[in-house]
Amino acid sequence: MNPLAFLAYLPLALAAVIGVSSVRITRQGRSVLVERLGTYTRTLEPGITLLAPFVDTPVSDQSLKERVLDVPPQGCITKDNVKISVDAVVYWQIIDHYKSHYAVADLRSALVNLVLTQIRSEVGRMDLDETFSARQEVNEHLLRELDGATDPWGIKVTRVELRDILPSAGVAAAMEKQMTAERNKRATVLNSEAEKESAINVARGRAEALVLDAEAKARNVVLDAEARAQEQKLLAEAQGQATVIDAEARAQEQKLLAEAQAEATARLAAVLQEHPPAAEVLRLQTAKDWMTAVEAGLADSKAGSVLMLDPQSPASLLAALKSLQQKS
Repeated sequence: MNPLAFLAYLPLALAAVIGVSSVRITRQGRSVLVERLGTYTRTLEPGITLLAPFVDTPVSDQSLKERVLDVPPQGCITKDNVKISVDAVVYWQIIDHYKSHYAVADLRSALVNLVLTQIRSEVGRMDLDETFSARQEVNEHLLRELDGATDPWGIKVTRVELRDILPSAGVAAAMEKQMTAERNKRATVLNSEAEKESAINVARGRAEALVLDAEAKARNVVLDAEARAQEQKLLAEAQGQATVIDAEARAQEQKLLAEAQAEATARLAAVLQEHPPAAEVLRLQTAKDWMTAVEAGLADSKAGSVLMLDPQSPASLLAALKSLQQKS
């Protein structure tokens, strides 16, 4: 190969190399800072950008996506002088690439130290129990403090989470004993409350049983009284009905007897009218009976008794005999 021909193509090769090196492709989600002769000139946006060869120099290429910073465990002392170990996770993102590069030398190290300082400060204001119960409040306070402190660095802290809060072995043993004692205390209280509730239920059951028994007895007394009253009422009604029926029967008997006597008298009168000799026989029989009744009445009557009668009236004879018997 002719050396002159190689020298002829050398400028073209150098121009090609310089042209290719002057082309800069920036990917989406990234940011590139460019300095010209040691002075910041611009920030490259995603896409293709031409740089001046040997003059423009990319000095920082950073991702604008959200990042995760794992903070190592750090020893802290609480307000009540208890030593604990705390680690955290910080989510952050570059907002201003220029500030993050020129405002702080080592951004990651500065952020870790700032987080540790804020954690120590926040834990030192709380008791041990508060560090466990108020973790959400601690996270929110750390987020506000870190976001404000890192604003000059061109980054934004989006979230802070305390991951583990571990007390020392001695404190953990004491806490375990305290929790055991608290559980025993709660168990004792629950047992006493259960016994108290059981005694109350038993007493309440007895009282309700006595009340129900008294109510049952009262109901029995009321029902017995009502039954007796009903029995007396029914008996009085039955006696009244029996009296009415007896009176009605006597009245009916007297009525029938009077009707029978009237009918017998009518028939006797009719027979006497139809058979006059029968009247003489009846009169003789009546006289005979009259003599017998007189003898019996006179035998039973007292001395000095006077018998007044009409020989023509058998009825007056009978009435006189009855009066004589009553006087004797």
